[in-house]
Amino acid sequence: MNRYETLIEMALEARKLSYAPYSKFKVGAALLAKNTMIYKGCNIENASYGLTVCAERVAISNAISAGKREFVAMALVGGKNMTQQNDVFPCGACRQFLAEHCSDDFDYTLILWSLDTRDWENKNADTVEAVMKMINIVKGGEDIQND
Repeated sequence: MNRYETLIEMALEARKLSYAPYSKFKVGAALLAKNTMIYKGCNIENASYGLTVCAERVAISNAISAGKREFVAMALVGGKNMTQQNDVFPCGACRQFLAEHCSDDFDYTLILWSLDTRDWENKNADTVEAVMKMINIVKGGEDIQND
């Protein structure tokens, strides 16, 4: 099993823990740290939609709270139910979170997983690059002045 397959399996495990009573869109993330530890996250919705937390941010927060600061790659899986897989892209807040907490060599590879065929496809091309550049990301907060 290669690292992407392991990440996908861990993301699928995390997805089962999702709390998504409003959208019914369950998402799981698995973040590979440089020390080879994998940190999982799932989306956690709230009736006040602005308080909903995405799976990517939960995974990164779990890793940071465990003292990890260097990350290699992330797998993201999601869909309306546990038998359906949709393309899942990080939202703007998650892209900002990834930009601030992941190094320039972080693998922004989008890993899509077919639950029907149990095949995975590594989508690391112009599509993913375009998605990651859709917003102007403040990299690591260097532009923020501390007075």
